[in-house]
Amino acid sequence: MIKPITKSIDLGDGRSITIETGKLAKQADGSVTVRMGDTILLATVCAAKDANPGVDFMPLQVEYKEKFAAFGRFPGGFTRREGRASDYEILTCRLVDRALRPLFPDDYHAEVFVNIILFSSDGKDIPDALAGLAASAALAVSTIPFNGPISEVRVARIDGKFVLNPTFEQLEQADMDIMVGATIDNIMMVEGEMKEVQEAEMLEAIKFAHEAIKVQCQAQIELMELCGTTEKRTYCHENNDEDLRKDVWAKCYDKAYAVATSCNTNKHERVANFEAVVEEYKAGLTEEELAEKGALIGKYYHDVEKEAMRRSILDEGKRLDGRKTTEIRPIWSEVDYLPGAHGSAIFTRGETQSLTTVTLGTKLDEKIIDDVLNNGRERFLLHYNFPPFSTGDARPQRGVGRREVGHGNLAHRALKPMIPTDYAYVVRVVSEILESNGSSSMATVCAGTLALMDAGVTIKKPVTGIAMGLISEKKGTNYAVLSDILGDEDHLGDMDFKVCGTPDGITATQMDIKVDGLSYEILEKALNQAREGRLHIMGKILETLPAPRPDLKPNAPRIVVMMIPKEFIGAVIGPGGKIIQGIQEETGATITIEEIDNQGRVEISATNKASIDAAVDRVKGIIAVPEIGEVYQAKVRSIMPYGAFCEFLPGKDGLLHISELSWDRIEKMEDAGLNEGDIIEVKLVDIDSKTGKIKLSRKALLPRPPRPERPVVKKDDQEQAPASENN
Repeated sequence: MIKPITKSIDLGDGRSITIETGKLAKQADGSVTVRMGDTILLATVCAAKDANPGVDFMPLQVEYKEKFAAFGRFPGGFTRREGRASDYEILTCRLVDRALRPLFPDDYHAEVFVNIILFSSDGKDIPDALAGLAASAALAVSTIPFNGPISEVRVARIDGKFVLNPTFEQLEQADMDIMVGATIDNIMMVEGEMKEVQEAEMLEAIKFAHEAIKVQCQAQIELMELCGTTEKRTYCHENNDEDLRKDVWAKCYDKAYAVATSCNTNKHERVANFEAVVEEYKAGLTEEELAEKGALIGKYYHDVEKEAMRRSILDEGKRLDGRKTTEIRPIWSEVDYLPGAHGSAIFTRGETQSLTTVTLGTKLDEKIIDDVLNNGRERFLLHYNFPPFSTGDARPQRGVGRREVGHGNLAHRALKPMIPTDYAYVVRVVSEILESNGSSSMATVCAGTLALMDAGVTIKKPVTGIAMGLISEKKGTNYAVLSDILGDEDHLGDMDFKVCGTPDGITATQMDIKVDGLSYEILEKALNQAREGRLHIMGKILETLPAPRPDLKPNAPRIVVMMIPKEFIGAVIGPGGKIIQGIQEETGATITIEEIDNQGRVEISATNKASIDAAVDRVKGIIAVPEIGEVYQAKVRSIMPYGAFCEFLPGKDGLLHISELSWDRIEKMEDAGLNEGDIIEVKLVDIDSKTGKIKLSRKALLPRPPRPERPVVKKDDQEQAPASENN
């Protein structure tokens, strides 16, 4: 009999998480199931026995997949099977990857594959909050070297109270939603969205999350002891030459330090100067030595460059481009750059530039979401594109990668809370990164704000973003927090902390930590410094455009939204859509209708006011209730010998009888002067209570002619009349 090993974690609110190993996928290096309620994840990890030749980085691959059977659903599409990863699955992969990757040993280069699969769900609990725990637990029960364990939890604030791993329903009521990844000692990753919360409130939420993570990490340590996997496998993935290392440092460090402190603001020139140092060193070697030691020289020189940059900042307070630690790069921006777009903006900060467009659409342009647990429609879209030319790379562009999905999601979360919930338009923001040297996602937020205001979108408040960095040593006792980091400061530094918000609070954040020993004191300093930077950037973009434009661009669609009684939805649509299609053909407007909150929501859009007004009148006519005594403009639909049938409201006809045409007697309809298609004014005079037939009158609106006077007969004439006339 199989005897799996289990470990239970009490969440303190009546719920628990169970980790089980030894039952499923036993041929993997590590395999666990994680269960909370009816949500079950399987996580496996497999690692190559050795590194591939020439690999000097951590080739980690994290995959997260949700099976439609987990929620009793069929996949969409013709094949009826799971396909490429959805955006949600990609974002979950990134959450796990960013917490795991920094904790593999620096010299461990074997390929590692982490697979997390959702096999069961009741649709209540959010599975991504368990994915990080599952991945770490799979590593814990394996012998793969890993400096963990870690765990990840979601924290939501609902009615002023923090809730751990909330349900989908609870999350809808939250004003803060953050995911935190950490070891038992240190925060590793934070990502989330908020409704303008303060820096101190965000720190409080992170601390709350960390306390729960400590319990989950301790459970994994105990699970390792039960499985006997506390001792990890030995490996040797690097060949080193200490004499060469010392020689590279001795001959290159001073020159690299001089480049680092030269305060060159041009990225490509600075890169070329750094490369010149190592090329000069290589020039003193033979071809045989270069062939043998070239890779090691590159590796050791990278360490030299990193140390030179860090020492320049920590010892002299000099950044690569000469700025102070709190200084923001020069900013310029422009709006209405693209005349064909509904809104556009350029935002340039230093050598990072975003050209962003806004497109306004109707309900027909909504994004349909059909994930396993998330079904619905999205009315605010944001897409981020990062072409190779933005960094001067000569390589092809092969579609949208995970990084672009992640960066776009961060900007989306930052801006979405500022779109009014009842905004009539579907909005698509597209950021094209044309230059990049650090923090292009934050440039997207700034350019997105300007483009939305240029399009006339009535955003609640403008949003800006900034990326903060960190250079630290001695477990964080000596450090420098950097505002508006360069690409090199991100690559060679210890933290990438992006913060977005309005003047009144934070709307989104993303933080990745690359070192141990990040204190809450450093986090607090970074958040406060980020706020100062955000407000500085806010001032710059408001100089370009201080508020949303009062009107839309001439080429933008106009939309009118009407709410009608539920019982009239069918009347507006008509049999087989005949009525609504007819209105669209006649007016040129686009009309959509749906039931919301027991009412019909009618959205009418067109590029000109006349089309919209005509469509609105038609819809109003359909929902209008015929009233006796009311006067209507009617269209003659057909002429019969006994009268004419007239449409006085859309879809509603009445009979204008020949006797109701005029006060004068008309013998034949041919003499009435009416033709099909004529527009006449009629009055509704009667509705048959049994048949519902409607009687119209035209003569009721005409002045009634005076009656002819009767002849007056004198009394004398009556007396003199012959007897025969009086009998």
